[in-house]
Amino acid sequence: MASRMRGRDADAGAGFVEYAGLMIIIAGIFTLIDSLGLDGLISGAILNAVNDVIGG
Repeated sequence: MASRMRGRDADAGAGFVEYAGLMIIIAGIFTLIDSLGLDGLISGAILNAVNDVIGG
């Protein structure tokens, strides 16, 4: 059983429905971030973190 989870055939049983569901969840997360206005907050936090690392 565990050997099927590794290697070339790791996602052999995954079908279109699983991949479509994953895409719907990801799209929902991006829509939620956009609708709540968190995109500016997140990009600002990333910019601050990068500036802290590079000393700018």
